[in-house]
Amino acid sequence: MTKLIAGLLCAFVTLQGSLAFANEQDMLTKEARTVMKGFGMELKSTLVAAMKSGGPVNALGVCNTKAGPITMKNARDSGWNIRRTSLKLRNPSNKADAWELAVLNDFEAKKAAGANPKKLEHSAIIEKDGKKTFRYMKAIPTGKACLLCHGAGIKAPVKEKIAAHYPSDKATGFQLGDIRGAFSLSKELK
Repeated sequence: MTKLIAGLLCAFVTLQGSLAFANEQDMLTKEARTVMKGFGMELKSTLVAAMKSGGPVNALGVCNTKAGPITMKNARDSGWNIRRTSLKLRNPSNKADAWELAVLNDFEAKKAAGANPKKLEHSAIIEKDGKKTFRYMKAIPTGKACLLCHGAGIKAPVKEKIAAHYPSDKATGFQLGDIRGAFSLSKELK
């Protein structure tokens, strides 16, 4: 009987630990979504304003000069590490790490199986070198406006501007609804 009670108590403690872990991950996922939405809205509004004032050539220049500072500001204000990455990079400094690469490939497989790219997200608590880190990614679907700089039929002035800013560009040829890349957020846990 004592062994049964001890076994049940051990199972209860393990279940409580699992629930606490799941609750922590859910709370961090919600926080990451909020940070990502704020960052995404600021970045998008900056690009939309640039498009309205000077078209896609102007938006490329703004993306080149303002995306980094917007990212750093949002990271500083939120306490999260924020970045964007893709399987087809425009900026080589946005290269995916191994975890991001696995998630991006998983997003592509899910899209191929019929999943809506707008709803693709993934989160995990990972441990590396004795440190726990919460990681979150959200797919960025290719919208109609994205095709002006990332599609298959990019006009000459835009191609020239891309080549000037991003000589190693691979981020073209996308179709409407393709996964353009992903927002990637992380936060070290204590």
